[in-house]
Amino acid sequence: MKIIVCGAGPVGVGIARQLASEDNSVVIIDSESDAVRKMNDSVDISALHGFPSHPSVLEDAGAKDAEMIIAVTTSDEVNMTICQIAHSLFNVPIKVARIRHQNYLDPIWKDLYRKAHLPIDFIISPEREVANAIINRLHIPGAMDTMSFADNAFKVIEIRCSEDNNALGKSIEEIYSSGFKMSIIAINREGNIIIPNEKEIIKEGDEVFFIADTEHVHQIMIMFGYEEQEARRVLIVGGGNIGLYIGKMLEEEGHGISAKVIEIDKERAEFAASNLNQITVINGNALDREILQEANVEAVETVISVTDNDQVNILTSLICKKSGASRSFVLINNSSSYGPLISQLGIDVTVSPREMTVSTILQHTRSGKVWAANTICAGKAEIIEAEIVPHSAVIGNTIRDVSLPKGIIVGAILRGVDTIIPDQDTIIAENDHLIICCLTSLVTKVDKIFSKQLDYF
Repeated sequence: MKIIVCGAGPVGVGIARQLASEDNSVVIIDSESDAVRKMNDSVDISALHGFPSHPSVLEDAGAKDAEMIIAVTTSDEVNMTICQIAHSLFNVPIKVARIRHQNYLDPIWKDLYRKAHLPIDFIISPEREVANAIINRLHIPGAMDTMSFADNAFKVIEIRCSEDNNALGKSIEEIYSSGFKMSIIAINREGNIIIPNEKEIIKEGDEVFFIADTEHVHQIMIMFGYEEQEARRVLIVGGGNIGLYIGKMLEEEGHGISAKVIEIDKERAEFAASNLNQITVINGNALDREILQEANVEAVETVISVTDNDQVNILTSLICKKSGASRSFVLINNSSSYGPLISQLGIDVTVSPREMTVSTILQHTRSGKVWAANTICAGKAEIIEAEIVPHSAVIGNTIRDVSLPKGIIVGAILRGVDTIIPDQDTIIAENDHLIICCLTSLVTKVDKIFSKQLDYF
C-alpha cells in the first residue's frame, strides 16, 4: 500500500515506522527541515521537506498514486485542508485526519465530514481515545490495559504478574483448567514478546495479555488475584482536553465516583470548571504540597496524571502514591524514554496517545475485512479482529489445518452471537470474527489469511 503521512511529530513518525515495517511504501512530509533530516538519517522511509497542504508538495510525494493519506500535523485546519486537496486534486481513496479541537468533534456538525463537504473518511481524536482508554481501565482494577473487540463481546486485558499473583509458576494449561472462557495470547517478558503455547510457565514480572468474553472478565481477574473494588475517589491532574473528557465521562456515568481536577493554568481551570457540574476544579501546581492537601490527596484512591508534560505526570503520580493512592494512571508521550522505568517506579498504568493513534490507523491499512487492530508492547505485536470473507480458503478448515506459523495465535471467535474460545480442532466458518494476536513481523502473513487464496504455505 502506498501511504503519505503528513506531519513528522511523534505520532506521524510512529505511524510511518509501523506502516513501513509492514512492507507499505511510506512517504512522510513535514515543514520542519530538522524533522525531515532526522527521518532520512534514521528510518528507511522517504521524507520530504515542504508544507503538507501545498498541492505541489503532495504531488511530489506521489499523491496521484497514493492509496491513503494520513494528516497528523499539529493543526486541525491544515489536516482538513490536506484531506480536501487529496480528494479534489488527486482522488486519494482513503483520507485520515487527526482532529483535536472539541468544537470540530461535536456530533451536531457530523454532516460536515462527507465527500460533498469535507471529504475525511476517518477522524482520529487522540485525546478522546486516551480518555476512553483510561475510563475502561478504571473500571477493571488491576488491568494495565483493556481493549474491546467484536462489538464488546470480548475484552483483551493486560496484567502484570507480581510476586503475589495466583498465576505465578503455573503453566497456561493449568490456568485454563479453571474452566473460564479465556485464552492467554501474549506475554511480555522483559521486553521480549512471546506468543505462548499451553506449556509456557508464567514468571514473576511477566505482563500477560488474555482474552475473555466480557461477562467473565471480573471473575478471571479475581482468579488471578485482583479483587480490588473500583475506585470511588479520583484525582485528575491536568484540566486540558483529556482531563476534561475524563471528568465529563465520570459525571455522565454517575457511578458515585467523587473526583477533583488540578489545573495549573488559571484560564484553563476556569474553563474546565464551567464545563463540569459535579467535579471540583482546583487552580494550582500539582507538585505543590499545599495544592495536593487542598485536593485531599490522602483520601485519593486513584490518581490520573494527564498533563502535557511527562515528567510532571510521573512525579505527581509518585507523590500521590506515597501519600496513599493505591493506583496511578500516567499519560506518557515519549514512551521510548520512560517506558523501561515505569514498572520500576511503581506506576500502575501508562497510556500513550501515539500508540493509540497508530492502532486506530492500522485497521484501515489491512486487506480483507478488518474491524479493529491494536498494537501492543510498543508495536512489537498486534491484536487484530478480522472477518472471514466469503470464498476465503480457510473456511471449513480447523485451526490446526491452517498451520499458522509460530508467532500467530487465534485467541477468540465471534460467530453470530456466540463467543468461542477456540482450540486446534475448532472449524473456521464464513463470517466468523477472529481475534488474532501476532508478532508485527508476521502481520502480512495474517493479512493473507483473509484473501480468497492462501499462497504462503
